[in-house]
Amino acid sequence: MDELLNLYDFERAAQPLLPPVARDYYASGATDEITLRRNRQAFDELCIAYRVLVDVSRRTAATRVLGLDLAMPVLVAPTAFHGLATPEGEVATARAAQAAGTAMILSSLSNRPVEDVVAASAAPTWFQLYVYKDRGASRALVERVQAAGCQALVLTVDAPLLGNRERDVRNRFALPPDLPVPNLVAAGYGGLPDAPEGSGLAAAFAQLLDPTLSWADLDWLASITDLPVIVKGIVRADDAVRARDHGVAGLVVSNHGGRQLDTSPATIDALPAIAAAVGDDLTVLLDGGIRRGTDVLKAVARGADAVLVGRPILWGLAVGGEAGATRVLELLAEEVDLAMALAGCPTVADITGDLIAP
Repeated sequence: MDELLNLYDFERAAQPLLPPVARDYYASGATDEITLRRNRQAFDELCIAYRVLVDVSRRTAATRVLGLDLAMPVLVAPTAFHGLATPEGEVATARAAQAAGTAMILSSLSNRPVEDVVAASAAPTWFQLYVYKDRGASRALVERVQAAGCQALVLTVDAPLLGNRERDVRNRFALPPDLPVPNLVAAGYGGLPDAPEGSGLAAAFAQLLDPTLSWADLDWLASITDLPVIVKGIVRADDAVRARDHGVAGLVVSNHGGRQLDTSPATIDALPAIAAAVGDDLTVLLDGGIRRGTDVLKAVARGADAVLVGRPILWGLAVGGEAGATRVLELLAEEVDLAMALAGCPTVADITGDLIAP
């Protein structure tokens, strides 16, 4: 892997190693994939007005997020079905997060049980949650992940139904028979339902997830757990304020990686208004399009406490399993450090809004 110098190199190297169904599942967005592309383009359009004559001989990207001490303002985003990339699945990802000194958010749609993932690594683990139509099953899952040792719940709120992912429809996406989805067992499912036409994942969402989910359900969720709740899928400042008023600990500015409503805003464009609206009241995270250390710097400068990185981890797993995912995070850490040095920022606290050129 020494010849792979950045996250884009890992993406290119992973393509021929994955079956087309898995490759398209990981890479695709919704409908015309406009938001998928825009997430990336919006970062490229921002310029960094770097400072000079700042002593950057000693630097640290270390930061604190919801009580966690992290080596850099980057966490592993929740992404589904790591078993399509490596036999170890999410266990490999958790160990890579530990090596990088950061935390992992485990998807509900993981191929390894939450108990195995938490036990495999000293990295802090948060759990990404969907709310089922069967509230009893949702309660059972929350109790299960809390008992397993997860330290926060990340509630996805932008997926009452699955977005129109046409690549998955054309491929008739389904998991191989030997890949379970063990964290759905609390809802009575161990895998995806059969879908002779279209996407098996879309069929699962239609069967399992509750499209009636509302703000009142945030209060219900808080009432059944002691874990902090983070809301994922916010792109509007007024929704961010409502989330704050319902007592959440944080939010993720996210459009689901461009996989839900196409032509929704790029997350880095939505971030400033959201960060301004909630101020220091909430932890603000961002995902979507993070590929370079400069992207991390731009997100923090625009108001994020940290970012989540998703697809590049999958490409790393496909190329080299745990070692590949670890290298992806190492490369990103190296780029964050260099970006901070060249921008005149010895610490994360020095990454302020004036670094983004008007």
